[in-house]
Amino acid sequence: MDKIILITGVSGEVGIGLLDKLSKSTTKVVGLDVNEVNKDYRNKLFKFIKLDITDSGELDKLFAKYKFDTIYHLAALLSTSAEKNPENAHKINVDGTFNLLTLANKYAQKRKSVTKFIFPSTIAVYGMGNLKNKNKFTSVKENEFLTPITMYGVNKLYCESLGNYISNYYKLLENNKRYLDFRAVRFPGLLSALTTPTGGTSDYAPEMIHYAAKGESYACFVRNTSTIGFMAMPDAVNALLTIASSSKNRLTQYVYNVASFSVSADEIKKQVEKYFPGAKISYRIDAKRQSIVDSWPQSTNDQAARRDWNWKPKYTFSKTFGEYLIPTIKLKYQK
Repeated sequence: MDKIILITGVSGEVGIGLLDKLSKSTTKVVGLDVNEVNKDYRNKLFKFIKLDITDSGELDKLFAKYKFDTIYHLAALLSTSAEKNPENAHKINVDGTFNLLTLANKYAQKRKSVTKFIFPSTIAVYGMGNLKNKNKFTSVKENEFLTPITMYGVNKLYCESLGNYISNYYKLLENNKRYLDFRAVRFPGLLSALTTPTGGTSDYAPEMIHYAAKGESYACFVRNTSTIGFMAMPDAVNALLTIASSSKNRLTQYVYNVASFSVSADEIKKQVEKYFPGAKISYRIDAKRQSIVDSWPQSTNDQAARRDWNWKPKYTFSKTFGEYLIPTIKLKYQK
């Protein structure tokens, strides 16, 4: 039986980026999502399956059919959307993740073959408490300020621990052999040129670009001084692939921060205006979304990832805009 990679949430921002990269190799990729995959990417999949990750029965059939070498579990209800429907967010983000983890563990043990489970987490797991803390503690480590104020952050933080528990303590075989290899990466706000924003609280950054490219006015929902970390999608994809390919012996923890650049909303606005001089960007603060951004750190400390698996971003703030976002998004709307 061939080894195959599974990507859940394959039609999302990270899923498309990951699929685009993996399709350049000989790897067979099974994509799973509740939404259809864009036709430009459908043919890059070995198999697409329209399936809800909360359906444990159908998932069991999937795991019985395919021997997954690596699972990239990207399917989730993002921060702003999760706040609008926290019950559904918990069902998808927690129950769905539990289904995948337990089934991955079950079939890895049954086949006595290690399955890597790569889990993208988020800066939403942090809760700075107040702006004073946010401005004072500007490089937060993995074990600091873990008091999230959103359902999305709570879900992700819990699932990090859940993955560690199931891979190390849950229904181990008699010889205590561990076949599920769980690894989590905490991302800042992600900037993708290939997909449109889908409800993330950090989406004010890509929304500025898309509206400017369309020649439409945009009202940013956070104040101009709001500062958090961001990362270009190619770097995020590279982080997932790199941690997945790293030797288990080199890893000293099961969850890692990765960082790139931290900028304010006003710095993003000025960068957009540089490429779109006629851009009409104003500010109309949404109190709820502003409070969420205020609770996230300005940046995170990623020294552990740099040390253990040689993590290093390739895209700076200016390079992300000049060489990645602007050319691709301009072309999209010209077409």
